[in-house]
Amino acid sequence: MKYVMEALRKREAEQKLPGIKLDIDYQLVTLHDAMIENNEQEKQKAIQNLKELRKQLIELSTPLEL
Repeated sequence: MKYVMEALRKREAEQKLPGIKLDIDYQLVTLHDAMIENNEQEKQKAIQNLKELRKQLIELSTPLEL
């Protein structure tokens, strides 16, 4: 059963990973634009979004513990 859960988790991670990477790229562009415009509110929003996306990446990359 452990191997089945690991396989399902790996498949889920493989499916979610490209979307998360696209979101990270978008947030980096947003952060860059906000920095150029000196828009502190948008900068903080983009930074917070990047932190959340980072958490998602870490969760997907950690091994399943049973």
